[in-house]
Amino acid sequence: MSRHRYTVFTAVLGTAVVAGCGGGAQPSSGAGGQPGEGTLTVSAAASLTKVFGELEKRFETDNPGVDVVLNLGSSSTLAEQIVHGAPVDVFAAASPATMKTVADAGLAGAEQPVFTTNKLQIAVAAGNPKGVTGFADLNKPGVITVVCAPQVPCGAATEKVEKASGIALRPASREPDVKSVVNKVTSGNADAGVVYLTDVLDNDAKVDGVSFPEADNAINDYPVTALKNAPHAALAAKFVELVRGEDGRRALEAAGFGTP
Repeated sequence: MSRHRYTVFTAVLGTAVVAGCGGGAQPSSGAGGQPGEGTLTVSAAASLTKVFGELEKRFETDNPGVDVVLNLGSSSTLAEQIVHGAPVDVFAAASPATMKTVADAGLAGAEQPVFTTNKLQIAVAAGNPKGVTGFADLNKPGVITVVCAPQVPCGAATEKVEKASGIALRPASREPDVKSVVNKVTSGNADAGVVYLTDVLDNDAKVDGVSFPEADNAINDYPVTALKNAPHAALAAKFVELVRGEDGRRALEAAGFGTP
């Protein structure tokens, strides 16, 4: 049975683990605390949740007996997990900078190709009751805005837009990942949040999206790699092939991701 978890913070001490939010769930393990023989652990940016959930099912269908475990969260946190010894097979990041953290530690595979792109969009409550029409409106009186933390790819992209536009946002909070930003808007705790186009499309029943031209200055590239010391190297390579292949491309495009 497949298991998903959303990562918000992990400290790896002693035996490496891949931890999730809330209860600290871990992948099923064999001897020595490592993932079981049929388990493939994929750490992926939170914005890839829906697409990788679909690819997970496809991979398990094509590879009977294999259980894909998705470890989902902010790319910066996932990278730190890997650097601190978490037994991960595949890493899909939302920016080259977070992939570089893993590569600089000598843990990335020989190739870290960009497999897709993403673009910022403003998520607002359904019906856009505060009348947000662009990036500058996020500072309007009475508009509660939330963004991603700067160390997170969506936060870094937001800062890039701020510098390019000369508009310094005054957010009510800086969240650990895009899912947290969307949740603030859908729960009514914020009026607007800077997320990715794909997050708006994934929550189109609850939020509306507001495009803004400055987003073109901050396109996110998403690299993927089968990790150098992947516990299941052959399966990791096959999963990367799926992500980069025709099935992966179709799933990504349907979710609103761009072509690199």
